Amino acid sequence: MKPGIHPDYHPVVFQDASTGKTFLTRSTATSSRTIEWEDGNSYPLLVVDITADSHPFWTGTQRLVDTAGRVEKFNRRYGKRER
Repeated sequence: MKPGIHPDYHPVVFQDASTGKTFLTRSTATSSRTIEWEDGNSYPLLVVDITADSHPFWTGTQRLVDTAGRVEKFNRRYGKRER
């Protein structure tokens, strides 16, 4: 990498705001809040709204949309148009 042009890439702890689960990763994001991790080191803490721990797709609580019903409703309302 070319020196002096890249942002600081360092270890950061992300915390899910709804579940409280934390995980350590690397990021360019910074924070004034810190947390002591399991290894005894202190890392910046970033609290986020959604992670894989609380996202509906990954937790299996995602709702399915009835697209076939929407098409039928459209066809009933506007019908098939002939040219």
